[in-house]
Amino acid sequence: MTASVNLDNLELTDDPEIQNAVFKAAFNSGRVEVFDGLYREDSISNLSGVPLSGDARREAAAQILASGPKIDPKIRYAHRAGDVSLVVVDFTLDITGPDGQPVRLTGSCTDVLRRDPDGTWYMSVDRPVLDQELPW
Repeated sequence: MTASVNLDNLELTDDPEIQNAVFKAAFNSGRVEVFDGLYREDSISNLSGVPLSGDARREAAAQILASGPKIDPKIRYAHRAGDVSLVVVDFTLDITGPDGQPVRLTGSCTDVLRRDPDGTWYMSVDRPVLDQELPW
């Protein structure tokens, strides 16, 4: 399934395929304000390698996205129970290494999304784990 995604009107849903497409589009856009719009204010993410929330999470995301990485997540499995959704993905991440050369990393990510009372879904926990150590 290919979902059409409008970066100016992103919204997570209870459909894991759409969640995945929205997350990928937001991340690959490089626009931190778009990417951050998917997260609850109290969300925790270890995108930087350590668990962060609030301003620290936003600052880490801005630094990472500024380098222009591209992610390609593939859903391994997803489960939903009421207002909570668990999605596990395997991903490839193409980045530029410190030497200016392209680097491809792989890993998996556990995401927990929660639906607010107004029906909007937001990322609550974002826990990517690389399959290998960073080569620098």
